[in-house]
Amino acid sequence: MTSSVQGPRTGWTTGACATAATAAACTALLTGRFPDPVRITLPRGRHPSFPLALSHLVSNGRGPKNGRGPEDGPCAVAGVVKDAGDDPDITHGALIRATVRPGPPGGPVVFRAGPGVGVVTRPGLPLAVGEPAINPSPRAMIESAIAEITRQHGGTGSFVVEIAVEGGQDLALRTLNPRLGIVGGLSILGTTGVVIPYSCSAWIDAIRRGIDVARAGGSRHVAACTGRTSEAAAARVHGLPQQALLDMGDFAGATLKYLRRHPVPRLTIAGGPAKLCKLAQGHLDLHSARSAVDLPALARAVAGAGGTAGLVRDVAGATTVLQAREYCDGEGFPLGDLVAAGALEQALRVLRPTPPEVDVLVVGRGGDVVGTATNRTTTGR
Repeated sequence: MTSSVQGPRTGWTTGACATAATAAACTALLTGRFPDPVRITLPRGRHPSFPLALSHLVSNGRGPKNGRGPEDGPCAVAGVVKDAGDDPDITHGALIRATVRPGPPGGPVVFRAGPGVGVVTRPGLPLAVGEPAINPSPRAMIESAIAEITRQHGGTGSFVVEIAVEGGQDLALRTLNPRLGIVGGLSILGTTGVVIPYSCSAWIDAIRRGIDVARAGGSRHVAACTGRTSEAAAARVHGLPQQALLDMGDFAGATLKYLRRHPVPRLTIAGGPAKLCKLAQGHLDLHSARSAVDLPALARAVAGAGGTAGLVRDVAGATTVLQAREYCDGEGFPLGDLVAAGALEQALRVLRPTPPEVDVLVVGRGGDVVGTATNRTTTGR
């Protein structure tokens, strides 16, 4: 008997949906007909088909508004609803729309940001300031699709392509885009065109782009934080601007390794006691499903730092780091500083051979700093 259980369902990136919408609109502009469904080729050779959610062809006169006012001349508009599969993607179900117009003969494909797609306002991203936030890989997919369509149906290959995302401006507030200097909407993303359910790659890529933007903006001090509470504490303690705050989440290893290759003079690591205890114990992925605090090992560390025999027994028998902290607080033992020192040691191990100045802030649930450590040899900021 074969199992009917299947794995998580993959989906399509905003870049793939934008490519499909563009391909349909470009075809209609050249032939007068919208292919529905529209079939595209992804970078790794897959050929998915996308049903159209809308299609509109204007042969002459004024085309539909693009957010800046109507334009003269023919245009075609096609829309695809994004299906992210089983991935918890905030753009799942969003309408991705492409408006395609002829460009000057012999000219390149020109990209524009329609409503719900952001514009780059800071250096450090793989796009110039002022460009629509349509990443290089989706641009390449769109250009490849246009080239194939013009080979089949003629035309100069010169088009103006405007991508829009319905509700994208509101959705963007739930992403890192405002912090990265992408204003007005979402980014059109995707390297392969395929969304792998529960993939960590998008978050790690956002961390890397955050580091790039901070460096390009002249930040000499950044803070890698495991969550909003620790982020607020790092900003408060060091007076750091939003641009210098990195939403590291559970990806300590990915963050530190990228900083090793793209260094800054000073780094703060901020997180809760349990997360940073994992880092102190050598875990670089801090997610609860992939690492756990070793409380007996924490007890041995307490013993090595001079904790009483009774405290060591209590910590070893604790069920959580929070409970271990309560035992330590009761005896005035600085568990936060011990965890911070261990996290610092592990971070420096990853950042070798030339680590920057690093300090660690262990942040309690209420936002108070309960432990610190640093490799700085001087005081002051």
